[in-house]
Amino acid sequence: MCLGIPGKIVEIIDEEHGLVKADVGGVRRAIATALLDDDPAQVGDWVLIHVGFAIAKINEEEAQANLRALEEIGEAYQQEMADFRASRII
Repeated sequence: MCLGIPGKIVEIIDEEHGLVKADVGGVRRAIATALLDDDPAQVGDWVLIHVGFAIAKINEEEAQANLRALEEIGEAYQQEMADFRASRII
């Protein structure tokens, strides 16, 4: 199962190439923001992340609701977070 996981942008790594660092459950990883079109990500924004790409901006209320729903899913969410923590991207 593939899930989109909410993450908060904590750093702009390379504005020209659309690379940012996002915090997802205490794990920080570089993600690409090219799919956000004409709405560049800024520090403090919440985004929905899938396979290393921010696929949509969401507000904090949506992010928290999604995180609660993911936690309720249980095993699939835990596996996704374990895979995310084990990744070796930046």
